[in-house]
Amino acid sequence: MPSLWIPITLAASVLQTFRTAQQKRLTGVIGQNGAHFSRYFYGAPLAALLLAGLAGQGEQVPTPGIDFIFYCLLGGIPQIVATGCLIHAYTLRNFAVATTFSKTETIQAAVLSLLILGEGVSLGGWAAIAIGFGGLVLLTTARRSGGTIPLARARREPATIYGLASGFFFAFSGIGIRSAALSLPAGDSLIRAVTTLAAITAMQTVLMGTWLLIADRKALRGALGFAWKPAASVGIMSVVGSFGWFLAMTLEPVAHVRALAQVEIVFSIAMSILVFRERPVMREYAGAALIVASVLLLLLAR
Repeated sequence: MPSLWIPITLAASVLQTFRTAQQKRLTGVIGQNGAHFSRYFYGAPLAALLLAGLAGQGEQVPTPGIDFIFYCLLGGIPQIVATGCLIHAYTLRNFAVATTFSKTETIQAAVLSLLILGEGVSLGGWAAIAIGFGGLVLLTTARRSGGTIPLARARREPATIYGLASGFFFAFSGIGIRSAALSLPAGDSLIRAVTTLAAITAMQTVLMGTWLLIADRKALRGALGFAWKPAASVGIMSVVGSFGWFLAMTLEPVAHVRALAQVEIVFSIAMSILVFRERPVMREYAGAALIVASVLLLLLAR
């Protein structure tokens, strides 16, 4: 399945765009913590059912070891932090810009993959990532009323800090997820991805649920009570999208998957226009064009 990761990544990007848009709306109803927790609580049972279904079809579920548990924590905890940072960034800037900040994960993932997994990126791949990052800079510094925001000022704004932190922790999470799947002793890519997904979402539900039980019971009641329907939709889209990410990162190095996932910026701009009624300026369109070009170059450079 040499190229299967490409459509899987694109589908996961679309689902993530819809899921984050729903989380942005849900934040105004049950708060940031409630919208965040919904992703794990309603997604974990679906992941477990998917794993059980594969086992019922005769797939042998690999037996995890201590290293698998360690890597699951290494992937799951940073993902919790990254999602929290991104949701907060949505309250500070518009949907497309907040998403753009988090997409610095691409170059961060490439560096982390090189340092931790020893997975190098070709010269053409680095050029593609650089072009994509240039597109991110254009989008980041675009002023909604026209003109530009100085990069030196933009990088000190809270939205920038939370967005960049989100990108870093998403990149680190990707390393942990791929390492967890590859550490399983047996099984094909599908069963490895689903086993990893079920384990991580279960861990995340327990960890964040315990924290909310102690620190924010109001958010917990909202996610489990009156807002359960939109909250459940977040969880369902999240687990299906995460399955796509996990499978793609089992088939292909993290840096390549995250680089292709930059097309989410284009989907986010479309969501801003069609749903949130935010009209991009020309600088944002130029940034999106550079990101698309970087994706095409990356695929040609592989």
